[in-house]
Amino acid sequence: MKKRIAVLISGSGSNLQAVIDAIDAGMINAEIVLVISNKADAYGITRAQKAGIPTLLLQHTHSPSRTDFDLAMLDHLEQQRVDLVVLAGFMRILSAEFVRHFCGRMLNIHPSLLPKYKGLHTHQRAIEAGDAEHGCSVHFVTAQLDDGPVALQAIVPVTATDTEQLLQQKVHKREHIAYPKVIAWFCADHLRCSDNKLYLNDELLPANGFKLAFDAQN
Repeated sequence: MKKRIAVLISGSGSNLQAVIDAIDAGMINAEIVLVISNKADAYGITRAQKAGIPTLLLQHTHSPSRTDFDLAMLDHLEQQRVDLVVLAGFMRILSAEFVRHFCGRMLNIHPSLLPKYKGLHTHQRAIEAGDAEHGCSVHFVTAQLDDGPVALQAIVPVTATDTEQLLQQKVHKREHIAYPKVIAWFCADHLRCSDNKLYLNDELLPANGFKLAFDAQN
């Protein structure tokens, strides 16, 4: 049976598009039943509408509190009987209650090799630290910011000529491979989260997850 996915966005929705494309290609056994944006000008809304996916604009500025906003989202997600919540550039810190409700059923992608560089400006921080490698991490969401067990890390080399913008572009390209891959695992019941540990095909994953390495050319 196909899993029912909801995607939460705040911006352009390029990772949303990668998931849509992977579903259309038969790589992910799921359907996106709802896309929620907290920003009216998010281009991801247009992407979803072009794909015939139901969308909902739920602006956090119209809610009296973070809890009220999260409860409104939760109500819509429950109405859609969602199996998995995918955060795709959703620029909101979620309440602990919301996160607990979707424990083991909510994924995020972060542009660093966690636990390094939680928060913002990850690419510049990696360059300034002189890191030889950088990348992105797909992880299950917990109440702590950019935390939670990591399912997969896509790794790219940092070269001497990399600027923040160039490194961001390299990592972003890899996000579009890494995120659909983990979503496909979950939707095929190959990936599960138990007691804050991840199992892929019933084998315990290491703390930093499955490694997906890319050279400078691909």
